[in-house]
Amino acid sequence: MIVLVTGASGFLGRAVAAELVAAGHQVRTLQRRPSGVHGVTDVLGSVTDVSLVARAVDGVDGVVHLAAKVSLAGDPREFHTVNVGGTRLLIDAAERAGATRFVQVSSPSVAHAGSALSGVGAEPADPENAHGDYARTKAEGELLALARDSASLHVVAVRPHLVWGPGDTQLVERIVDRARRGRLPLLDGGTALIDSTYVDNAATGIVAALHRADTAHGNAYVITNGEPRPVGDLLAGICLAAGVTPPRWSVPAGLARAAGSAIERVWAIRPGSDEPPMTRFLAEQLSTAHWFDQRATRRDLDWTPTVSLDEGLRRLAAHYREA
Repeated sequence: MIVLVTGASGFLGRAVAAELVAAGHQVRTLQRRPSGVHGVTDVLGSVTDVSLVARAVDGVDGVVHLAAKVSLAGDPREFHTVNVGGTRLLIDAAERAGATRFVQVSSPSVAHAGSALSGVGAEPADPENAHGDYARTKAEGELLALARDSASLHVVAVRPHLVWGPGDTQLVERIVDRARRGRLPLLDGGTALIDSTYVDNAATGIVAALHRADTAHGNAYVITNGEPRPVGDLLAGICLAAGVTPPRWSVPAGLARAAGSAIERVWAIRPGSDEPPMTRFLAEQLSTAHWFDQRATRRDLDWTPTVSLDEGLRRLAAHYREA
């Protein structure tokens, strides 16, 4: 197939584009910076640019949409412009161009209203109750995309959860940096059971959704390693792989949520140069269980993860030793 991948300069987007090339597809990418992926054709710009999007989808068979505004804070209008408006523009253009497959890369946060998610599947996206502008607009974008599923354009939504691995600057590097500076607390002792996804598994799962869109279309699927662990254990594993001391001090989750809400209000008036140190959404993610039933994902996408968490941590440690 000829496949367009948006957001291929990001950590997961690069892995997906490389996986598609390895599978023998002709890959075009759309993002603001060069993807750095060998064997693809880059189209540089934004998913909110009408003429550029039309050029990017011209002649493609499938689209994998990863580009998004991802942050714990920021201008709500920008989240909506990119995550909702960009999705609408892209799927409109894909439909006009005659594409037959569209994979919307979403997030489990679209169905997380703050309470524990234990052994559930892909619950319906719920923008009304999702917490934070990112989760809210990703929920809207997912619903918009799935509503366009048809006999001629097969739409699948996939929600990879907490993707990490060597070279990850969003999750791994932030964890390591905060732990190194002694600013990474455990909430309620770090006992909440959570799923995560090694990057290679997330990439193959997304490609599997593209390949199986003819039978899996119209549905949303959560993608994880299927190896839930206490959040404290996962943080410790990442820190030890990077050679830093894991977090040992604990903060009550209720206090962290209150502090996160206060920080969000300050950030809205006077934003810092980086991500806020805590938000209510982040506190909820670190203190509530969220692990998922993977049976439907593996059955419908004909996919299983190939890299275990322990093997992923070994690869991460090797990456830091070689750095």
